[in-house]
Amino acid sequence: MARRILFRLVIGLGVLWGAATMTFLAVYLIPGDTALLILGGPDARPTAETLAQVRSDYLLNEPLIVQYASYLGNLLQGDLGQSYRLRIPVTVAIGQQIGATAMLAAAAAFVALPLTVLVAVLSAQRSPWVRSIVSGIEVVLAATPTFIIGFVLLIVFSFTLRWFPIGGDQGVIALILPALTLALAVFGTLSQVLRNELEDVLEQPFILTARARGMRDLPVRMLHALRHAAIPVMTLSGFVVASLFGGSVIVETLFSRQGIGALTLASVYNKDLPVIIGIVLLSAAVYVVVNLAVDLLYTLIDPKVVTS
Repeated sequence: MARRILFRLVIGLGVLWGAATMTFLAVYLIPGDTALLILGGPDARPTAETLAQVRSDYLLNEPLIVQYASYLGNLLQGDLGQSYRLRIPVTVAIGQQIGATAMLAAAAAFVALPLTVLVAVLSAQRSPWVRSIVSGIEVVLAATPTFIIGFVLLIVFSFTLRWFPIGGDQGVIALILPALTLALAVFGTLSQVLRNELEDVLEQPFILTARARGMRDLPVRMLHALRHAAIPVMTLSGFVVASLFGGSVIVETLFSRQGIGALTLASVYNKDLPVIIGIVLLSAAVYVVVNLAVDLLYTLIDPKVVTS
């Protein structure tokens, strides 16, 4: 078990190093004068002395390998640099926004996961027309872009029925539509996978044995089949995290909410490279931690996974 955790940690560090290196090279290859961006962008008119001072401070005149070594050294010390636009450390800029995005993602997961389990458990091995209707809804939700789902919810529940505010991030009521937008997209994919696995598991001999002992249908599905069908769904946790993080960029913009998504969009628009790098590394770190947690949960659900 310890060797398994150590192996996964090494793989995770490799992923973080790869993400940091690719981001550094991508930023290095972006056309434009980085010193000019630091001083305010193309419209800035700094003096030659000021430009030279900035290039010296940020090692922009040094060879690529020296800049890369300095960049990795700062990362190892937890220093992501300073935002060109906000003039504050990147860790502070991200820290100010991550709470709003975490709340939105948690609310979306709170809706999506129980809805996925409920629909998959109740629709597995049912009549063809029930399965067709449910599967059709799932396919539509999974294939529809997040911003389309958000627009539809806004038109129906905000503009027409006026049940929810059009945008903003004040109070729980303003969180419902953005969270539902993210949740429906995740539900559309997870529910299909979970139901297919449940239908396979419900054909297994141990399920037939449980039914032969007189166990009722719903307890069989919830207590026996669901646990075995959950492993493939857990494998998709990385997809869920990516969907929630990526979808937050669109949802926070669509609903005029604060958060990492809105910060990402503003940073890309203003070419705020340190913030962009910090967000990429944060996304990679979350992905690594989630996959490590899922790997450990495998062993709790099915100890045979450790042996294999």
